[in-house]
Amino acid sequence: MRNTASRVRLAAVAAAAGIAVLAGCSSSDQQDNSSAAASCEPAKGKVTLQYWNTVPGMDQVVALWNKQNPDIQVQTKNISNDQYGTISNALKAGKAPDLAQVGYDELPNLRTQNAFVDASACSEATAAKSKFVPWTWSQTSFAGTGVFALPQDTGPMALYVRSDIFKQHGLAIPKTWDEYAAEAKKLHVADPKLTMTFFDPNNAEWFNGLLWQNSAEMYSYSGDKWHVTVESPQSKQVADYWQKMIDDKLVRTDLANGSTQMYAAYQQNQIASYVGAAWGYSMFRDNLPKQAGKWTIVPMPTWGTNAASGDWGGSTVAFMKGGKHLYESVKFNTWLNTNPEALALENKLGGLYSASPVGTGLPQLSEGVPYYNNQKIFDVFAESSKNIDTSFTWGPTQKTVNLSLQDAMAKAAAGQGTLADALKTAQATALKSMKDLAIPAQAGK
Repeated sequence: MRNTASRVRLAAVAAAAGIAVLAGCSSSDQQDNSSAAASCEPAKGKVTLQYWNTVPGMDQVVALWNKQNPDIQVQTKNISNDQYGTISNALKAGKAPDLAQVGYDELPNLRTQNAFVDASACSEATAAKSKFVPWTWSQTSFAGTGVFALPQDTGPMALYVRSDIFKQHGLAIPKTWDEYAAEAKKLHVADPKLTMTFFDPNNAEWFNGLLWQNSAEMYSYSGDKWHVTVESPQSKQVADYWQKMIDDKLVRTDLANGSTQMYAAYQQNQIASYVGAAWGYSMFRDNLPKQAGKWTIVPMPTWGTNAASGDWGGSTVAFMKGGKHLYESVKFNTWLNTNPEALALENKLGGLYSASPVGTGLPQLSEGVPYYNNQKIFDVFAESSKNIDTSFTWGPTQKTVNLSLQDAMAKAAAGQGTLADALKTAQATALKSMKDLAIPAQAGK
Protein backbone atom coordinates (compact mmCIF):
# COMPACT_ATOMS: atom_id res chain seq x y z
CA MET A 1 0.00 0.00 0.00
CA ARG A 2 2.53 2.59 1.06
CA ASN A 3 5.94 1.30 -0.17
CA THR A 4 5.17 0.72 -3.75
CA ALA A 5 3.36 2.40 -6.10
CA SER A 6 -0.70 3.50 -7.44
CA ARG A 7 -4.68 5.31 -7.15
CA VAL A 8 -11.89 6.42 -6.80
CA ARG A 9 -10.00 7.78 -9.62
CA LEU A 10 -10.37 7.56 -12.89
CA ALA A 11 -11.74 7.21 -16.26
CA ALA A 12 -10.78 4.53 -18.73
CA VAL A 13 -7.25 3.24 -18.53
CA ALA A 14 -4.82 4.27 -21.21
CA ALA A 15 -4.10 1.35 -23.49
CA ALA A 16 -0.47 2.28 -23.79
CA ALA A 17 0.16 1.65 -20.13
CA GLY A 18 -1.17 -1.87 -20.30
CA ILE A 19 0.75 -2.66 -23.45
CA ALA A 20 3.92 -1.36 -21.88
CA VAL A 21 3.55 -3.50 -18.80
CA LEU A 22 3.00 -6.55 -20.95
CA ALA A 23 5.78 -5.86 -23.39
CA GLY A 24 8.34 -4.95 -20.79
CA CYS A 25 8.66 -8.35 -19.24
CA SER A 26 10.86 -9.97 -21.83
CA SER A 27 11.79 -9.86 -25.45
CA SER A 28 10.99 -13.55 -25.64
CA ASP A 29 7.69 -15.36 -25.23
CA GLN A 30 5.70 -13.45 -22.63
CA GLN A 31 3.88 -16.52 -21.44
CA ASP A 32 7.17 -17.93 -20.15
CA ASN A 33 7.31 -15.23 -17.51
CA SER A 34 4.11 -16.23 -15.70
CA SER A 35 2.56 -19.62 -15.17
CA ALA A 36 -0.16 -20.48 -17.63
CA ALA A 37 -3.75 -20.44 -16.49
CA ALA A 38 -4.04 -23.03 -13.76
CA SER A 39 -6.85 -25.40 -12.96
CA CYS A 40 -9.69 -23.95 -10.93
CA GLU A 41 -11.06 -27.03 -9.24
CA PRO A 42 -12.38 -26.67 -5.68
CA ALA A 43 -10.44 -28.61 -3.08
CA LYS A 44 -11.93 -31.65 -1.45
CA GLY A 45 -12.16 -30.81 2.22
CA LYS A 46 -10.87 -27.93 4.27
CA VAL A 47 -8.14 -25.63 2.96
CA THR A 48 -5.62 -23.31 4.61
CA LEU A 49 -4.23 -20.41 2.56
CA GLN A 50 -1.16 -18.27 3.23
CA TYR A 51 -1.52 -14.52 2.68
CA TRP A 52 1.47 -12.19 3.17
CA ASN A 53 1.01 -8.43 3.46
CA THR A 54 2.18 -5.22 5.13
CA VAL A 55 -1.19 -3.75 6.16
CA PRO A 56 -1.80 -2.87 9.83
CA GLY A 57 -4.87 -4.62 11.19
CA MET A 58 -5.10 -7.12 8.33
CA ASP A 59 -5.16 -9.95 10.87
CA GLN A 60 -8.55 -8.66 12.04
CA VAL A 61 -9.88 -8.58 8.49
CA VAL A 62 -8.69 -12.14 7.96
CA ALA A 63 -10.27 -13.18 11.27
CA LEU A 64 -13.61 -11.94 9.96
CA TRP A 65 -13.23 -14.12 6.85
CA ASN A 66 -12.17 -17.15 8.89
CA LYS A 67 -15.22 -16.81 11.11
CA GLN A 68 -17.51 -16.77 8.09
CA ASN A 69 -15.67 -19.46 6.06
CA PRO A 70 -14.73 -22.44 8.22
CA ASP A 71 -13.70 -24.54 5.21
CA ILE A 72 -11.31 -21.96 3.75
CA GLN A 73 -9.05 -20.69 6.50
CA VAL A 74 -6.43 -18.01 5.89
CA GLN A 75 -3.20 -17.47 7.77
CA THR A 76 -1.77 -13.98 7.45
CA LYS A 77 1.86 -12.93 7.83
CA ASN A 78 3.00 -9.33 8.10
CA ILE A 79 6.18 -8.80 6.07
CA SER A 80 6.57 -5.04 6.56
CA ASN A 81 10.20 -5.29 7.59
CA ASP A 82 11.38 -6.62 4.22
CA GLN A 83 8.43 -7.05 1.89
CA TYR A 84 10.10 -7.84 -1.42
CA GLY A 85 13.16 -9.50 0.06
CA THR A 86 10.87 -11.94 1.86
CA ILE A 87 8.81 -12.60 -1.25
CA SER A 88 11.87 -13.00 -3.48
CA ASN A 89 13.56 -15.42 -1.07
CA ALA A 90 10.38 -17.47 -0.79
CA LEU A 91 10.12 -17.70 -4.58
CA LYS A 92 13.71 -18.90 -4.86
CA ALA A 93 13.10 -21.51 -2.18
CA GLY A 94 9.84 -22.66 -3.78
CA LYS A 95 7.94 -21.63 -0.67
CA ALA A 96 5.90 -18.66 -1.84
CA PRO A 97 2.49 -18.11 -0.23
CA ASP A 98 -0.79 -18.52 -2.06
CA LEU A 99 -1.30 -14.75 -2.04
CA ALA A 100 0.96 -11.76 -1.46
CA GLN A 101 0.65 -7.99 -1.44
CA VAL A 102 2.55 -6.55 -4.42
CA GLY A 103 2.76 -2.90 -5.48
CA TYR A 104 1.73 -1.94 -8.99
CA ASP A 105 5.26 -0.84 -9.77
CA GLU A 106 6.65 -4.19 -8.61
CA LEU A 107 4.39 -6.38 -10.76
CA PRO A 108 6.61 -6.19 -13.89
CA ASN A 109 9.74 -6.93 -11.84
CA LEU A 110 8.27 -10.00 -10.22
CA ARG A 111 6.83 -11.21 -13.48
CA THR A 112 10.38 -11.52 -14.82
CA GLN A 113 10.97 -13.90 -11.89
CA ASN A 114 8.05 -16.09 -12.98
CA ALA A 115 6.34 -15.18 -9.71
CA PHE A 116 2.66 -15.39 -10.61
CA VAL A 117 0.04 -17.87 -11.66
CA ASP A 118 -2.74 -16.93 -14.07
CA ALA A 119 -6.11 -17.24 -12.34
CA SER A 120 -8.18 -16.65 -15.46
CA ALA A 121 -9.41 -20.25 -15.41
CA CYS A 122 -11.57 -19.16 -12.48
CA SER A 123 -14.73 -17.45 -13.69
CA GLU A 124 -14.95 -15.43 -10.47
CA ALA A 125 -11.50 -13.99 -11.16
CA THR A 126 -12.30 -12.82 -14.69
CA ALA A 127 -15.71 -11.52 -13.56
CA ALA A 128 -13.98 -9.32 -10.96
CA LYS A 129 -12.80 -6.95 -13.70
CA SER A 130 -15.96 -4.84 -13.44
CA LYS A 131 -15.43 -4.36 -9.71
CA PHE A 132 -12.25 -2.26 -9.96
CA VAL A 133 -11.08 1.03 -11.39
CA PRO A 134 -10.16 0.15 -15.01
CA TRP A 135 -6.54 1.31 -14.98
CA THR A 136 -5.72 -0.83 -11.94
CA TRP A 137 -7.19 -3.92 -13.59
CA SER A 138 -5.11 -3.38 -16.71
CA GLN A 139 -1.92 -3.44 -14.64
CA THR A 140 -2.83 -6.59 -12.72
CA SER A 141 -3.91 -8.43 -15.88
CA PHE A 142 -0.87 -7.34 -17.95
CA ALA A 143 -3.03 -5.75 -20.61
CA GLY A 144 -5.60 -8.52 -20.61
CA THR A 145 -3.26 -11.50 -20.96
CA GLY A 146 -4.54 -13.12 -17.78
CA VAL A 147 -5.49 -12.45 -14.16
CA PHE A 148 -2.33 -12.40 -12.07
CA ALA A 149 -3.51 -10.24 -9.18
CA LEU A 150 -6.51 -8.27 -7.98
CA PRO A 151 -6.16 -4.55 -7.26
CA GLN A 152 -6.30 -3.59 -3.60
CA ASP A 153 -5.67 0.10 -2.96
CA THR A 154 -4.41 3.33 -4.50
CA GLY A 155 -2.48 6.34 -3.19
CA PRO A 156 -3.79 9.74 -4.38
CA MET A 157 -1.64 12.47 -2.85
CA ALA A 158 -2.46 15.59 -0.85
CA LEU A 159 -0.86 18.01 1.61
CA TYR A 160 -1.20 17.38 5.35
CA VAL A 161 -1.04 20.69 7.23
CA ARG A 162 -0.47 21.46 10.92
CA SER A 163 -3.15 24.11 11.12
CA ASP A 164 -2.00 25.45 14.48
CA ILE A 165 1.58 26.05 13.29
CA PHE A 166 0.34 27.70 10.09
CA LYS A 167 -1.96 29.96 12.12
CA GLN A 168 0.72 30.80 14.66
CA HIS A 169 3.11 32.01 11.95
CA GLY A 170 0.55 33.55 9.62
CA LEU A 171 1.14 31.07 6.81
CA ALA A 172 -1.27 30.75 3.91
CA ILE A 173 -2.38 27.39 2.55
CA PRO A 174 -0.26 27.06 -0.63
CA LYS A 175 -2.03 26.34 -3.87
CA THR A 176 1.13 26.03 -5.98
CA TRP A 177 4.63 24.71 -5.37
CA ASP A 178 6.00 28.23 -5.72
CA GLU A 179 3.69 29.35 -2.93
CA TYR A 180 4.74 26.35 -0.87
CA ALA A 181 8.40 27.34 -1.17
CA ALA A 182 7.59 30.95 -0.28
CA GLU A 183 5.69 29.90 2.85
CA ALA A 184 8.52 27.51 3.75
CA LYS A 185 10.99 30.38 3.61
CA LYS A 186 8.71 32.60 5.67
CA LEU A 187 8.42 29.87 8.31
CA HIS A 188 12.15 29.26 8.47
CA VAL A 189 12.89 32.97 8.88
CA ALA A 190 10.34 33.20 11.69
CA ASP A 191 11.80 30.17 13.48
CA PRO A 192 14.98 28.48 12.17
CA LYS A 193 14.13 25.41 14.25
CA LEU A 194 11.00 24.86 12.17
CA THR A 195 10.90 23.40 8.66
CA MET A 196 7.99 23.09 6.29
CA THR A 197 8.49 19.39 5.59
CA PHE A 198 11.18 16.78 5.00
CA PHE A 199 12.66 15.23 1.88
CA ASP A 200 13.32 11.50 2.27
CA PRO A 201 16.19 10.69 -0.13
CA ASN A 202 15.69 6.98 0.42
CA ASN A 203 12.12 6.92 -0.83
CA ALA A 204 12.03 6.70 -4.61
CA GLU A 205 8.36 5.75 -4.59
CA TRP A 206 7.44 9.07 -2.97
CA PHE A 207 9.66 10.96 -5.40
CA ASN A 208 8.08 9.09 -8.31
CA GLY A 209 4.70 10.37 -7.10
CA LEU A 210 6.03 13.92 -7.35
CA LEU A 211 7.28 13.25 -10.88
CA TRP A 212 3.94 11.68 -11.78
CA GLN A 213 2.11 14.86 -10.79
CA ASN A 214 4.23 16.95 -13.17
CA SER A 215 3.48 14.70 -16.18
CA ALA A 216 7.06 13.47 -16.05
CA GLU A 217 6.55 10.38 -18.16
CA MET A 218 9.42 8.09 -17.21
CA TYR A 219 8.70 5.31 -19.72
CA SER A 220 6.68 4.69 -22.84
CA TYR A 221 6.47 1.77 -25.25
CA SER A 222 6.22 1.92 -29.03
CA GLY A 223 7.90 0.40 -32.04
CA ASP A 224 8.59 -2.84 -30.15
CA LYS A 225 10.84 -1.15 -27.62
CA TRP A 226 10.85 0.85 -24.43
CA HIS A 227 11.60 4.56 -24.52
CA VAL A 228 13.23 5.76 -21.33
CA THR A 229 12.78 9.41 -20.30
CA VAL A 230 13.52 9.31 -16.58
CA GLU A 231 15.49 12.56 -16.88
CA SER A 232 12.87 14.46 -18.86
CA PRO A 233 12.51 18.27 -18.54
CA GLN A 234 9.47 17.71 -16.33
CA SER A 235 11.49 15.42 -14.04
CA LYS A 236 14.31 17.93 -13.89
CA GLN A 237 11.87 20.68 -12.92
CA VAL A 238 10.78 18.64 -9.90
CA ALA A 239 14.37 17.71 -9.01
CA ASP A 240 15.59 21.31 -9.27
CA TYR A 241 12.72 22.53 -7.10
CA TRP A 242 13.50 20.15 -4.25
CA GLN A 243 17.24 20.67 -4.67
CA LYS A 244 16.74 24.39 -4.01
CA MET A 245 14.55 23.59 -0.99
CA ILE A 246 17.40 21.42 0.33
CA ASP A 247 20.10 23.97 -0.47
CA ASP A 248 18.13 26.73 1.26
CA LYS A 249 17.63 24.45 4.29
CA LEU A 250 13.87 24.76 4.03
CA VAL A 251 13.40 20.98 4.33
CA ARG A 252 15.08 18.30 6.39
CA THR A 253 16.81 15.34 4.76
CA ASP A 254 17.59 13.28 7.88
CA LEU A 255 14.21 11.59 8.29
CA ALA A 256 12.79 8.43 6.77
CA ASN A 257 9.08 8.21 6.08
CA GLY A 258 7.27 6.30 8.83
CA SER A 259 10.34 6.12 11.07
CA THR A 260 10.41 6.72 14.81
CA GLN A 261 12.55 9.78 14.14
CA MET A 262 9.95 11.18 11.75
CA TYR A 263 7.16 10.85 14.27
CA ALA A 264 9.38 12.37 16.96
CA ALA A 265 10.02 15.43 14.78
CA TYR A 266 6.30 15.93 14.26
CA GLN A 267 5.57 15.25 17.92
CA GLN A 268 8.06 17.94 18.91
CA ASN A 269 6.40 20.43 16.55
CA GLN A 270 9.48 20.75 14.36
CA ILE A 271 7.74 20.22 11.00
CA ALA A 272 4.66 22.02 9.70
CA SER A 273 3.38 19.82 6.85
CA TYR A 274 3.59 16.45 5.16
CA VAL A 275 3.33 15.60 1.46
CA GLY A 276 1.61 12.23 1.51
CA ALA A 277 -0.96 9.81 0.17
CA ALA A 278 -4.46 8.80 1.23
CA TRP A 279 -3.23 5.83 3.24
CA GLY A 280 -1.13 8.17 5.38
CA TYR A 281 -4.18 9.46 7.24
CA SER A 282 -4.03 6.55 9.66
CA MET A 283 -0.28 6.98 10.27
CA PHE A 284 -0.72 10.30 12.04
CA ARG A 285 -3.92 9.23 13.76
CA ASP A 286 -2.31 6.10 15.22
CA ASN A 287 1.17 7.45 15.99
CA LEU A 288 0.47 11.04 17.06
CA PRO A 289 -2.79 10.80 19.02
CA LYS A 290 -2.08 13.97 21.05
CA GLN A 291 -2.17 16.04 17.84
CA ALA A 292 -5.82 15.23 17.16
CA GLY A 293 -7.61 18.29 15.84
CA LYS A 294 -4.39 20.00 14.77
CA TRP A 295 -4.17 18.53 11.26
CA THR A 296 -5.95 19.55 8.07
CA ILE A 297 -5.67 17.89 4.66
CA VAL A 298 -5.71 20.10 1.56
CA PRO A 299 -5.07 19.53 -2.15
CA MET A 300 -1.49 18.93 -3.19
CA PRO A 301 0.25 22.12 -4.40
CA THR A 302 0.24 22.27 -8.18
CA TRP A 303 2.65 23.30 -10.89
CA GLY A 304 1.13 26.60 -11.94
CA THR A 305 -2.49 26.32 -13.06
CA ASN A 306 -2.25 22.62 -13.91
CA ALA A 307 -4.62 20.82 -11.52
CA ALA A 308 -2.82 17.48 -11.87
CA SER A 309 -2.14 15.48 -8.73
CA GLY A 310 0.21 12.59 -8.02
CA ASP A 311 -0.06 9.04 -6.76
CA TRP A 312 2.19 7.40 -4.20
CA GLY A 313 1.77 3.73 -3.50
CA GLY A 314 -1.09 1.37 -3.95
CA SER A 315 -0.96 -2.40 -4.06
CA THR A 316 -2.45 -5.57 -5.44
CA VAL A 317 -2.99 -9.02 -3.98
CA ALA A 318 -1.19 -11.38 -6.35
CA PHE A 319 -1.74 -15.05 -7.07
CA MET A 320 1.70 -16.46 -6.38
CA LYS A 321 3.34 -19.32 -8.23
CA GLY A 322 3.25 -22.47 -6.17
CA GLY A 323 -0.13 -21.85 -4.58
CA LYS A 324 -2.02 -25.11 -4.36
CA HIS A 325 -5.56 -23.83 -3.99
CA LEU A 326 -6.37 -21.40 -6.77
CA TYR A 327 -10.16 -21.70 -6.53
CA GLU A 328 -10.12 -20.87 -2.83
CA SER A 329 -7.50 -18.13 -3.31
CA VAL A 330 -9.75 -16.41 -5.84
CA LYS A 331 -12.73 -16.55 -3.49
CA PHE A 332 -10.78 -15.01 -0.61
CA ASN A 333 -8.98 -12.45 -2.79
CA THR A 334 -12.25 -11.27 -4.33
CA TRP A 335 -13.91 -10.98 -0.93
CA LEU A 336 -10.90 -9.17 0.53
CA ASN A 337 -10.93 -6.46 -2.11
CA THR A 338 -14.64 -6.02 -2.93
CA ASN A 339 -16.64 -6.91 0.18
CA PRO A 340 -17.97 -3.75 1.89
CA GLU A 341 -17.41 -5.10 5.40
CA ALA A 342 -13.84 -6.11 4.63
CA LEU A 343 -13.09 -2.82 2.87
CA ALA A 344 -14.49 -0.79 5.76
CA LEU A 345 -12.18 -2.59 8.18
CA GLU A 346 -9.19 -2.19 5.87
CA ASN A 347 -9.74 1.55 5.67
CA LYS A 348 -10.36 1.94 9.40
CA LEU A 349 -7.46 -0.21 10.60
CA GLY A 350 -4.92 -0.01 7.81
CA GLY A 351 -5.77 3.24 6.05
CA LEU A 352 -6.32 1.58 2.67
CA TYR A 353 -7.96 3.69 -0.02
CA SER A 354 -9.67 1.00 -2.05
CA ALA A 355 -9.15 0.37 -5.76
CA SER A 356 -12.81 -0.68 -5.91
CA PRO A 357 -15.63 1.86 -6.23
CA VAL A 358 -17.37 -0.19 -3.55
CA GLY A 359 -14.61 0.79 -1.13
CA THR A 360 -14.33 4.43 -2.08
CA GLY A 361 -18.12 4.74 -1.89
CA LEU A 362 -18.36 3.47 1.67
CA PRO A 363 -20.53 5.68 3.92
CA GLN A 364 -17.66 6.14 6.37
CA LEU A 365 -15.57 7.85 3.68
CA SER A 366 -18.17 10.59 3.29
CA GLU A 367 -18.11 11.39 6.99
CA GLY A 368 -15.90 13.72 8.98
CA VAL A 369 -12.84 12.10 10.59
CA PRO A 370 -12.55 12.99 14.30
CA TYR A 371 -8.74 13.12 14.34
CA TYR A 372 -8.79 15.70 11.54
CA ASN A 373 -11.22 17.97 13.38
CA ASN A 374 -14.14 16.19 11.69
CA GLN A 375 -12.96 17.27 8.24
CA LYS A 376 -14.28 15.16 5.36
CA ILE A 377 -10.74 14.31 4.31
CA PHE A 378 -11.68 11.66 1.76
CA ASP A 379 -13.39 14.30 -0.34
CA VAL A 380 -9.89 15.75 -0.83
CA PHE A 381 -8.47 12.39 -1.85
CA ALA A 382 -11.38 11.69 -4.17
CA GLU A 383 -10.70 14.98 -5.97
CA SER A 384 -7.00 14.16 -6.09
CA SER A 385 -7.84 10.84 -7.69
CA LYS A 386 -9.73 12.56 -10.49
CA ASN A 387 -6.67 14.65 -11.31
CA ILE A 388 -4.12 11.85 -11.68
CA ASP A 389 -2.73 10.98 -15.10
CA THR A 390 -3.91 7.41 -15.74
CA SER A 391 -1.42 6.82 -18.55
CA PHE A 392 1.63 6.89 -16.27
CA THR A 393 3.69 3.75 -16.87
CA TRP A 394 6.12 1.76 -14.76
CA GLY A 395 9.24 0.31 -16.32
CA PRO A 396 9.99 -3.42 -16.36
CA THR A 397 13.00 -2.98 -14.05
CA GLN A 398 11.45 -0.39 -11.76
CA LYS A 399 12.82 -1.81 -8.52
CA THR A 400 16.39 -1.70 -9.81
CA VAL A 401 15.88 1.85 -11.03
CA ASN A 402 14.34 2.92 -7.72
CA LEU A 403 17.30 1.57 -5.76
CA SER A 404 19.69 3.41 -8.03
CA LEU A 405 17.68 6.61 -7.72
CA GLN A 406 17.62 6.36 -3.95
CA ASP A 407 21.35 5.83 -3.71
CA ALA A 408 22.01 8.86 -5.90
CA MET A 409 19.44 11.01 -4.06
CA ALA A 410 21.06 10.12 -0.72
CA LYS A 411 24.40 11.30 -2.10
CA ALA A 412 22.80 14.51 -3.34
CA ALA A 413 21.25 15.13 0.07
CA ALA A 414 24.74 14.72 1.56
CA GLY A 415 26.15 17.31 -0.84
CA GLN A 416 27.61 14.89 -3.37
CA GLY A 417 25.95 15.91 -6.61
CA THR A 418 22.37 17.06 -7.16
CA LEU A 419 18.93 15.54 -7.55
CA ALA A 420 19.22 16.26 -11.28
CA ASP A 421 22.36 14.10 -11.27
CA ALA A 422 20.33 11.40 -9.53
CA LEU A 423 17.87 11.41 -12.42
CA LYS A 424 20.72 10.98 -14.86
CA THR A 425 22.01 8.01 -12.85
CA ALA A 426 18.53 6.46 -12.76
CA GLN A 427 18.18 6.92 -16.51
CA ALA A 428 21.44 5.08 -17.13
CA THR A 429 20.43 2.33 -14.73
CA ALA A 430 17.09 1.86 -16.49
CA LEU A 431 18.74 1.42 -19.87
CA LYS A 432 21.46 -0.91 -18.57
CA SER A 433 19.08 -3.08 -16.52
CA MET A 434 16.83 -3.58 -19.56
CA LYS A 435 19.80 -4.38 -21.74
CA ASP A 436 20.96 -6.97 -19.21
CA LEU A 437 17.55 -8.67 -19.52
CA ALA A 438 17.54 -8.42 -23.32
CA ILE A 439 14.62 -5.97 -23.23
CA PRO A 440 14.78 -3.59 -26.22
CA ALA A 441 15.10 0.00 -25.00
CA GLN A 442 16.46 3.37 -25.96
CA ALA A 443 16.79 6.81 -24.43
CA GLY A 444 14.15 9.38 -25.36
CA LYS A 445 10.82 8.98 -27.12
